[in-house]
Amino acid sequence: MSTRRLSPARQRARAALALTALVGGAAAAAGPVANAAGTAPQAPSAPQAAPCSAAYTIEKKLSGGTTWRMCWHYTTKAGLVLDKITYQPKGEPRPIPVLTTAKLAQIHVPYDDGRAEYDDLTGYSFGEGVANLGTKECPGGTLKKVTLPDVPAVNGVCVTTRARGHAYRLASDDGSSVSTAQGTDLLVYTANKVAYYEYITEWRFSDDGTISTQVGATGELSPGDYDAADGYGMPLGKNSRDRALSHSHNVFWRLNFGLDGSPKAKVEQFDSTTTPVAGGTPRTKTKRTTVTKELAGNAADQRWWRVVSTAGKNKDNHPRSYELVLGHGSKYPGRPYTKKDVFFTQYDACEQFASHNRSCPGKSVDKWVNGETLKHPITWVNVGFHHHARDEDQAPMPVHWQGFQIVPRDVTAMSPLTPPDFAGHNGAPH
Repeated sequence: MSTRRLSPARQRARAALALTALVGGAAAAAGPVANAAGTAPQAPSAPQAAPCSAAYTIEKKLSGGTTWRMCWHYTTKAGLVLDKITYQPKGEPRPIPVLTTAKLAQIHVPYDDGRAEYDDLTGYSFGEGVANLGTKECPGGTLKKVTLPDVPAVNGVCVTTRARGHAYRLASDDGSSVSTAQGTDLLVYTANKVAYYEYITEWRFSDDGTISTQVGATGELSPGDYDAADGYGMPLGKNSRDRALSHSHNVFWRLNFGLDGSPKAKVEQFDSTTTPVAGGTPRTKTKRTTVTKELAGNAADQRWWRVVSTAGKNKDNHPRSYELVLGHGSKYPGRPYTKKDVFFTQYDACEQFASHNRSCPGKSVDKWVNGETLKHPITWVNVGFHHHARDEDQAPMPVHWQGFQIVPRDVTAMSPLTPPDFAGHNGAPH
């Protein structure tokens, strides 16, 4: 990314956006109407047959029998926003609401030499840079039209399916038979150009109920950033004449859970401690803590979090929940909001972006963790990447990914992919 980002074309785009904001107020959104804070309407208490129009509906039944349904809209800051996401595995009579809203919440890009720092969503027209995707980029899928003010309409959203490999494999003890299946994902993605970089934002909805999201950075290295002083960059090209400036990509996501149709949920943190035993095998004990107040937390060995439904249970009478599975990251220590992996905040309509959030006092997610009781928790995830350029980044740059998953925990009594021969294997053998 360039410390001299604004080409004349981008300056004109910024000016057009400013004029639109002056004339029209809040940034316009493509899709179902968003309110002034850019939030989608709240999920209903029970699933509705048609929560959004056909053009803004995504529905797919995967080969394993699982159906995912959701709405989408598009904004000039966050880009793609997914709403009213429900999961209906085989054997469930009704869709299970999972997320009210899911979206990017910031891409924060500071440079190692301290000369530049960007907030690409709220400060650099991320949404306006939506790419026009060709059919070859959406194999076997459907392209959705994105229309924004002063920007030509483009095929900006791809909805398709992808094989993900083994869903499970179990061989009999004598090796005479094997139960195995391949898994399938529903893939929804966009690409957005910001200066020399292009960001690919993927959401994957698996037939086992897992939701995976990641952002991939590609494009090219800025030609204006080959002047890094010693200690701030890496040599590219012949010998050491050119040095590409190192920088970070700190990607934030915002998840508004609506498990079982209710915004009310519990957050739980699990910490395990392993203690040596003289002459024996070490013992590991796990402590569960209910997070009652807003929290800024860091991942640690044997630590994890889940968001737990207060409105529904599975057929085994266990509360439904989703576990956060954080991807590998490199935390940037330069700002308070990038020093933490997760934040849980009480819902506030103006708190939409993790940094450079102009509509809220405090303007960054760390300032919103101030002791409020969690009744309607919002989940924020931060995954960082410290980009030290390499020769292979020239050009086009191979995609480097950063992301995380939310994994179903007790959403169903057994895996929705369980084959019929194993349907009775629920609990200890009797």
